[in-house]
Amino acid sequence: MSKRVQALVAVCALSVAAGFSQPAADSDQKLASDFWTWRARTGQYTGDDVTRMERPLGVVRDWSAAGVEQQRRDLAAFEERWRRQGNPKAPVSQQVDHLLIGSALARVRWELDILKRWQRDPNFYIEQTLTPVGEALTVPGPYDEAHSREIMARLNSVPAILDQAKRNLASPPAPFARMAIDSLTGIRPKLEQLARTLPPETTIPAAEWQASAERAATSLEQYRTWLQKILPALPAQSAIGREDYVWFLRNVALLPYTPDELVSRAEQEWRRAVAFEGIEENRNRSIPPLEMAATAEEWIARNEKAELGVRDFLDQRGIRTLPPWLQHFTLRAVPPYLAALGDFVEMDDFTSPSRLNQNGIRYIAPPSPDAGYFWVADAKDPRIQIVHEGTVGHYGQLCASWKNPDPIRQHYYDSGSIEGIGFYSEEMMLQAGLYDDSPHSREIVYNQMRLRALRVIADVKLALGTFTPETAANFMQRNVPMSAEDARTEVVEMGETPGQKISYEIGKLQIIQMMEDARQMQGEQFSLRRFHDLVWLNGNVPIALQRWEYLGLNDEAQKLSELK
Repeated sequence: MSKRVQALVAVCALSVAAGFSQPAADSDQKLASDFWTWRARTGQYTGDDVTRMERPLGVVRDWSAAGVEQQRRDLAAFEERWRRQGNPKAPVSQQVDHLLIGSALARVRWELDILKRWQRDPNFYIEQTLTPVGEALTVPGPYDEAHSREIMARLNSVPAILDQAKRNLASPPAPFARMAIDSLTGIRPKLEQLARTLPPETTIPAAEWQASAERAATSLEQYRTWLQKILPALPAQSAIGREDYVWFLRNVALLPYTPDELVSRAEQEWRRAVAFEGIEENRNRSIPPLEMAATAEEWIARNEKAELGVRDFLDQRGIRTLPPWLQHFTLRAVPPYLAALGDFVEMDDFTSPSRLNQNGIRYIAPPSPDAGYFWVADAKDPRIQIVHEGTVGHYGQLCASWKNPDPIRQHYYDSGSIEGIGFYSEEMMLQAGLYDDSPHSREIVYNQMRLRALRVIADVKLALGTFTPETAANFMQRNVPMSAEDARTEVVEMGETPGQKISYEIGKLQIIQMMEDARQMQGEQFSLRRFHDLVWLNGNVPIALQRWEYLGLNDEAQKLSELK
């Protein structure tokens, strides 16, 4: 921890009586329950779909100086309670739970006092205004009175939050400001589309929606103009530096590696993906290319058939047991009111702990060769998204984890394990033979492997300042390859949330290592199905901690305290 953060923690710890003081009888379970209740009220919105949470209705988001200071006081009280409860002699499962709570607290400290997007990233306030509206709309309509009023309240909060943004932002990096400016181009017609098409799905009259959308559009346009005015004076550098990046790895992500080790692993994986993609392309050179679905209806039908086939494949090959209560991962044509906010929210609904009886949904637009990198691949073979986002990956894993009998593990989230499982599933299913009937689909999987490896290299070097944003974007565009626009978006996201893009590759490698260790230790008793069932059930838990609990190997957990 940097000296400035240590000092801040010490000061904040004096305010333990800030509404979350320690009760007479405390425990990790009680602390976790209190923390996640608080987090649901105060936690920031992000564009990341795997970290969505169920939030209470009617909460007013507050990013004023006083609001942030109150969050710090509350967090300090939680940190004090957590420090009192560590027990190195407790069973491993309890020690893992204690470390999970510590990681969750460290994530909030990272957000508030180290990364500080609320002070340095204009896109943060777009996420706090438009993303909540879009997120509420990913739940399929029609909407009852309570849900309708919640959507309206989120839209009505836009002007106040943007006023806070102008007071809070202090010399944000220019690349962040440019992306915010670009993302708000044409925002008024998008909100007009929302106000025109949403009312029939709600209990609120159209005139009320139109007035709310008008106020939000005016505020967002004024925010964009303000950013354009200050842009020429903004700094170019967005790097957070090695010290803070390592703090994130050790305390939040619980990754037992140095930045240099991350790059070394990723470079090796990138070379492997490039080689295998080349071999696959040569092998398939006389095979006709894959055809995209011609219409959204055809894409939806393909997905329905493919999802059932993937379920059978998992069972017949002894790969994983799907819970009998798990619903299906479906595609649905994006409704026009959600399409209006498609640039500000991931277009899917993985359901939630209270909606496990509902199908997961991926919202789609009509297929087009001009669509984004992943959308084009998915329209060619929907099994690719079923494996990463759907029944095999995020949807299936999150639903399993929400049913974990340990409440701490139901609510805790970590991109390293969740995205690691999603990415591990891609290559695992390829090697298991899922795409034996579609050679060019294997090429797509290998190409996406290139992307995930390159993300690690660019993310680390951007955070450490050895890559400029321009260098990183050129690096991604040239080596994936991908469009200039997709590359710029990737790089700005890396700068905004350093450490997130590495989660796919590094999480996958950790799972592979744990499986290798399990096979060596268990010999003929090893079961791939049993291994996967365990990993998916605990899929929110960092892999280093899963490995300790499952195999008794605590070398990576111990290394976390030694990482410099």
